[in-house]
Amino acid sequence: MIDINKKYCTRNGREVRIYAVDGDEPRPVHGAVKSQTGWVVSHWPKDGIQSVYEGSNDLIEVKPRIQRTMWLSLYPNGGTWLCLENSPVGHDCLAFVKVEIDVEEGHGL
Repeated sequence: MIDINKKYCTRNGREVRIYAVDGDEPRPVHGAVKSQTGWVVSHWPKDGIQSVYEGSNDLIEVKPRIQRTMWLSLYPNGGTWLCLENSPVGHDCLAFVKVEIDVEEGHGL
């Protein structure tokens, strides 16, 4: 079911605004889809799927992205240490590697 508190886009990646999820059946989800010229009013069934086929206006939840820079210290014995600051931990550190994390929330969990 579509949740008014979550963010959505269309299956083909266009931005969506959801205004209500309690409209009249059979399409109680009301909102708008961003086009090249502005916002176009639209409405969807409770599940956000407009047809049994993969339609371009079907709603897909947009999950927040997690973006962080981490640093990985590598040691001779195979040990590693992950830290947020850009300074190696320990004097015997062999390498200090910058790791950029950019994933969708929940990815890999």
